[in-house]
Amino acid sequence: MQILLLLACALTALATEYDPLSDEFIDYINSLNTTWRAGRNFNRQTSPMFFKKIMGVHPTQPQSAKHLMQLNMESYKIQDPIPDSFDSRTNWPDCPTISEIDDQGSCGSCWAFGAIGAMSDRICIHSNGSVNARLSPQDLISCCWSCGFGCEGGFPGAAWKYWVHRGIVTGGSYNSSQGCIPYGIEPCEHHVPGPHPSCDKEHPTTPKCTRQCQPKYSITYKQDLHYGKKSYSIEGHPRAIQLEILNNGPVEGTFTVFEDFLSYKQGVYKHVAGKALGGHAIRVLGWGVENGTNYWLIANSWNTDWGDHGTFKILRGKNECGIESQVYAGLPKYT
Repeated sequence: MQILLLLACALTALATEYDPLSDEFIDYINSLNTTWRAGRNFNRQTSPMFFKKIMGVHPTQPQSAKHLMQLNMESYKIQDPIPDSFDSRTNWPDCPTISEIDDQGSCGSCWAFGAIGAMSDRICIHSNGSVNARLSPQDLISCCWSCGFGCEGGFPGAAWKYWVHRGIVTGGSYNSSQGCIPYGIEPCEHHVPGPHPSCDKEHPTTPKCTRQCQPKYSITYKQDLHYGKKSYSIEGHPRAIQLEILNNGPVEGTFTVFEDFLSYKQGVYKHVAGKALGGHAIRVLGWGVENGTNYWLIANSWNTDWGDHGTFKILRGKNECGIESQVYAGLPKYT
């Protein structure tokens, strides 16, 4: 037993010597024959500072973000058994935002994208597909001062409270004509050579809050505001999270990103090697079972070149990397 422990420690020490973007580190991960496979997502020359930039969930939550009502399993009516698998994309096919994968660029705005994505999904779901509003991450990161520090990171719980109290306007992706305030941070090439600028350029500053729609938009900022009726967190129990998604749609979750996650390509991720890089926010779409391993199905905001076309699966039921400990949601005002 002692020999096995020493061998395990030696392998872990060896893994920490690898450059996390190197082929050697990717090969090492795959040699472990775990529940997932690694591959190249990022250019090997990508600066370590870039990853610190995009981990936008601050570890210390302010009191305003902590004091959300918390729902547990007793909060839901359990009429049918929870299915073994569930995918919001196929369950609500008339809601296009559920299938969209965002690109936060070099801005640490994951906290906003996770919230905005789930809010937009829920507006459609709770209007039975009659309202499709892509809420603006730009409006949230620029105008919600209680939410944190814009491109320097923020607090997901505070974003959901802001939706209820101040409202958020619509806005599509960078350089689009969609909505009131489209996203102002340009996509960047953090994966492979391409038409966009490198992600190693200077960290973008948070755009100024204007509270004014783009010139060609047909209505005013105030008229375009969409509000939440209530916001809350969900108890860190897998069944409570499942019931929330079943009843109301995708939720925002957070977790700790480790170096091996950068190279995720397919399968059910669980941390096997590398150091912690920071907190990251995402959108949980559903769950399932793959080769006997329970997982959460998740949409990331690093564009479709990353991972499994922009999505990933992570171990469910073990609070892997803290994925089940901080989950946020809310309901549109008109429900």
